[in-house]
Amino acid sequence: MNNNKNNNEFDILRKINSNPKISQRNLASKLGISLGKLNYCIKSLKLKGLIKIKNFSRNPNKLEYAYLLTPRGVKYKSKMAYFFLKQKMKEYEDLKREIENKK
Repeated sequence: MNNNKNNNEFDILRKINSNPKISQRNLASKLGISLGKLNYCIKSLKLKGLIKIKNFSRNPNKLEYAYLLTPRGVKYKSKMAYFFLKQKMKEYEDLKREIENKK
């Protein structure tokens, strides 16, 4: 699977988990990606069953949504966090070894 795609999905799930009512425009800005790319990713996450999109029908602003992680989405985010940390620890060890070898 594409590592960049995994990172995007992980970042989106993290941001949604911390702020379910974040707008797509604000989320795209925080992630540094285009609104179109974010929309594509959101649809993909929904199709995979990782998020649910809830529209506030009583709200006069019909464009306000909440993005909720499904149990499957929480499990996926946790798995991705584990792999992310594992990758960073390997990078740290590689850099440490490289520095020690230059001494």
